[in-house]
Order: sequence, then C-alpha cells, then structure tokens
Amino acid sequence: MKQGGTTEKTFVPVGLRERPYMNEGFFILDKEKAMRTIKIFDTTLRDGEQSPGCSMNVEEKVTIAKQLAQLGVDIIEAGFAISSPGDFEAIQRIAREVEGPVICSLARARAGDIERAAAAIADAPRKRIHTFLSTSDIHLEHQFKMTREEAKARAVQMVQKARSYVEDVEFSPMDATRSDAGYLYTVLEAVIDAGAGTINIPDTVGFATPEEFGALIKGIRENVRNIQRAVISVHCHNDLGLAVANSLAAVKNGAGQVECTINGIGERAGNASLEEVVMALRTKGGVYDADTRVKTEEIMKTSRLLTRITGMQVQANKAIVGANAFAHESGIHQDGLLKEKSTYEIISPESVGLGQSQLVMGKHSGRHAFRSRLKEMGYDLNDEEVNHAFERFKKLADQKKRSMKTI
Repeated sequence: MKQGGTTEKTFVPVGLRERPYMNEGFFILDKEKAMRTIKIFDTTLRDGEQSPGCSMNVEEKVTIAKQLAQLGVDIIEAGFAISSPGDFEAIQRIAREVEGPVICSLARARAGDIERAAAAIADAPRKRIHTFLSTSDIHLEHQFKMTREEAKARAVQMVQKARSYVEDVEFSPMDATRSDAGYLYTVLEAVIDAGAGTINIPDTVGFATPEEFGALIKGIRENVRNIQRAVISVHCHNDLGLAVANSLAAVKNGAGQVECTINGIGERAGNASLEEVVMALRTKGGVYDADTRVKTEEIMKTSRLLTRITGMQVQANKAIVGANAFAHESGIHQDGLLKEKSTYEIISPESVGLGQSQLVMGKHSGRHAFRSRLKEMGYDLNDEEVNHAFERFKKLADQKKRSMKTI
C-alpha cells in the first residue's frame, strides 16, 4: 500500500502484537520489500568449547546439538574431528542422531584433517567440511612459515580435496582482518573456483571495528570476481567487545551467514553471541533488511542448558539472557511498564522463552509498582495506608543490598 507515492510502514514492537507481514521484530514493516534470510552457523560445540572450563563430553555435546536443532540454527559446527577421539565420536554421533541442521566439522588445510572430518560427518544427511588457513603475513611468517603463494596453493588443494568428499565446503582465511586486502581477494577467488560454496571471513583476534569490518565485506563483494557463487560468512571474536556489532555491520554489507555461539562463549573474550545477533536482526530487521530462521522462544532454554552443562555462568547484565535483562527497579520504568510494556521494553520476555518481566522492589521503586505488588499479595490499602507502608518500605530498602523481586 502507498500513500502519496511512499510505501506504507508501521512500527511494531517485538512479540507484543500480531504482525501479518513478517516475523516478530521491532522494525519498520515494508509490505513491498522482501527480507534476506541470514544463515546462523552455531559453533558452540567447536569454538565455544575452546573457552577455558567449557569442555563437554560426548553425551553433553549430543544434548546441546539436539537443542540447537530445536532452536532452529542452520549449521552446527559439531567439533574439530582430528583434535581428539572424543571430538570425533561426538561429531559422528551428532551426524547420526541430530536432524535438521547441516552438520559440520572443522579441518585445518591438511589432508589428514580433511579425511578425518569427512569420516566423522559421513552419516549426516546434510554435511559440510570447514577448512581454514591463515592469509595474514604475521601468521604466515611467524606461525606457518609459508609464502603467500604456498598458502594460496595449499588452500586450493585442500578445498578440492574436501569437495571430493562433500558438496558443501566452507573456507576461512584465518586472520582475514589483518591480511592484505589484495592478496585476500585472490585467495578467495581461487578457493571459490576450487569449489568452496561458503567463504568465511574471520576477525580471528577481535581486531576490527564495525566500520572497518563492514568495509572489508563490501570490498570483497566488489573486488572478488566470482563472489556471487559463494555465501559470505563472518566469524567475529569479542576481544574489543565488538563481535556482535561487527557481525551486524557485515550483514549490512552483504554477509549471508553469521558464525556465533550460545552465550557468546569461545576463545579468550568469546565469540559473537548468537542470541544478541538473532534478536538484533529480529528487532531491527528494517535496518538490516534481514532476519533468521531461529525460533527465538527457545533461546532462554538453550542458554540455560549450556550454563548447566558447562558451569559457565552468564553475567547478570548480559543482553537477552542475563538475569537482569528483563528486570526493572527504577520507579519511572516500572510505572511505564505497568501502563504499557513497550514504553521500556523493545523485546518481550515471552519472545525469548521467559514468562514475564520482573519488577524488582528496591530503593529506586515507585508507588505505582509498590501498590501493584501489594495487590498481588492480597492487600487492598487506601491511599493513606499505601503512603505509610511505602515510607517504611523505602527505609528498609535503603538498608538492604539485595532487592526483592516479583514476577
């Protein structure tokens, strides 16, 4: 529909009311514009498990993988097959028992790695080998002791070898954000010609800013001659706290897959957080013209399952899944929420699998929330009684460090 030549647009908060044209999200609905679907590549069981203290046994990895399938991720990177017998077994079990997502194994650009990966995922109905080799001079010189031409030739050979086992091959030029752009383009062209259907651009050490990373993805789209034959993926680390922002900048510039982990776990400061990427796209889809297939109502269940299995606690103020993500203590906020939830919530707790928001009764709470809580407890007081009780409550709250929560 148009009015005066302009496409009709409507603002709708996430999960708060019906939206006839798109999935839930707090964004502009454009009835004439189709949205891209971004693939979610979950690497909780591979890169996430590399977080110190997050190792999982085979049964635990299978349990997580089944929940990831329930969550609706597109690809599960189930592990690094050659790294250990346990990782091989876990990938093999997941390939046999988990239905829905593509099952992927990581492999260095070495023949033995690729052979082991292929064996681990052999029974998966949908399977992928993900192979990688650095392209930055600092890695090639100091770690791999290879020239640029040697690295490029190795990458092509190993992509070809992977394609001899599976049709779905992903290649990552490790440390891409510190690589020479011109050299990076030639490597990407070569591996696409060799059969790589997904080109993953890793910010391996979390070095990039959103402006830089977005420009890198744009440069790849504009300068890699055969890029239309591959999906551009991104894999961002959080060393500067920018993993999610960088991933979103990449989507804005044409990336079609984001690699991420539940709760943002992973090497060092972690990976891009799956729940933050997904809900940012769901909430701001009009900005990115993109969404995912993730069933967001399964987010909290998945987060808590991972916490229970790994023992890695989520900080209280973590976006989406932290204990305080939907908790409100300020009297101003509480008053607004009691009148209309969208005043202070851009995402409904129900949309990520929670029951309701929490009104936390503490020193910053106001009379509106206090009266509401009294009624929930069965007390129907007049104004004078409420004021007297409220004054006593405030004195008590000033003396307590822990607030009192109500659902």
